[in-house]
Amino acid sequence: MRGQDPRDVMTEPDGMRRTAVEPSARSLAPALLVRVFLPFAGGYFLSYLFRVVNAVIAPDLAADVGVDPAQLGLLTATYLIAFAAFQLPLGILLDRFGPRAVEAVLLLFAAAGAVIFARSASLTGLILGRALIGFGVSACLMAAFKSYVIWFPGPVLSRINGLQMAAGGLGVLAAFAPVEFALRFTDWRGVFLGLGVLCVLMAVTVFTVVPESDKKPVPEPFSRQIQGVGQVFTSLFFWRIAPLTMLSQAGFMAIQGLWAGPWLRDVASLDRAESAGCLSISALAMIAGFIILGFVTEKLAQKGIPVLYSAVSGMTFFIAVLALMTFGAPLSPQVLMGLFGFFGTAGILSYTALTLGFPARLSGRVTTGINLLVFLGGFALQWAMGAMINLWDPPLPGQYDPAGYQAAFLMVLGLQVLGLAWFFISHRLMTDGMDVESM
Repeated sequence: MRGQDPRDVMTEPDGMRRTAVEPSARSLAPALLVRVFLPFAGGYFLSYLFRVVNAVIAPDLAADVGVDPAQLGLLTATYLIAFAAFQLPLGILLDRFGPRAVEAVLLLFAAAGAVIFARSASLTGLILGRALIGFGVSACLMAAFKSYVIWFPGPVLSRINGLQMAAGGLGVLAAFAPVEFALRFTDWRGVFLGLGVLCVLMAVTVFTVVPESDKKPVPEPFSRQIQGVGQVFTSLFFWRIAPLTMLSQAGFMAIQGLWAGPWLRDVASLDRAESAGCLSISALAMIAGFIILGFVTEKLAQKGIPVLYSAVSGMTFFIAVLALMTFGAPLSPQVLMGLFGFFGTAGILSYTALTLGFPARLSGRVTTGINLLVFLGGFALQWAMGAMINLWDPPLPGQYDPAGYQAAFLMVLGLQVLGLAWFFISHRLMTDGMDVESM
């Protein structure tokens, strides 16, 4: 191979050294969209479907296996803790083996978890299956982002990443009305067996359809990777926004992924079909939120308004929506769930704001770092909400006391208010060298 001009070689934030190419060589050609975007978007679709499907099957699951609200919260949240636990090792694997191979292998674990979940008759077996599912889909977003950096030019990455997030929203949508429809012909066990088959098909698709990059990863030395993680987690700027982001996204996950369905049944007094319709509205609003809030934030940034401020404003609106739900505002459940889905996406803007506050080489560790906290928080809140609801005796078999929901929602709301307060108070602790106004 002939020598290359050093100016033609670049080192990306993920540690991958690549040959610079003209944008026309990596354009949004239909072939690339089919071979690169669609397989990874399909994986993320399944990831989100798994995350929220328990919100629909919760009544059947509780009746069939005999779990109380605290156990149901623990069971569902196991997905989140398994997902979170693998985030930092995942970054190293993606650097060394590439997104194609890593996601394909992990999706097979998700398939095994779905089968175990479907076949289990005990809480222990269900937790094991749910943990394997969370572990198996833990690469579906980060592997996609890494692959898009390899195959698409920089100017279109925001658009491609936004479409990737929208694919997750479609997964949420599929978890509600379509799953509710499927339950007319099978039970929750049949649904999970079907999802297991889809995971195998998606693993094969990713491995056989996504092209192999001709650029081999050159990861940083392990010691330097660890130093980078330490640099992120000792940054005051990181800890200024991380608590609010974690609590906002964790609250959104905990409610959307489980407790929204029972809340619509027991507090809003909707039947199963009406609840599925409301959850579908929330999913559509979530897709719109990813697209619209991202577009508005980009335009505001062009006018000099920092991404950080747009993110915090969006999360403040989400706090207001949660307050409306907590205190029984006289709005229809459809409106409340639409607002919940739309503004619940605002925390994602913080990922961009955080990466802007660090050197480019640390961008991957910044996003996996905040992702770790978000999923740990989601696990804790989803379980804690169930434990809170369980403190009240159920008024009827198969239902939970509305007072328990209000206490659980109030806990999530109060924590988010504290996170918002910390964001403003901690501004005084920022070092003189950290100029947030310029981000």
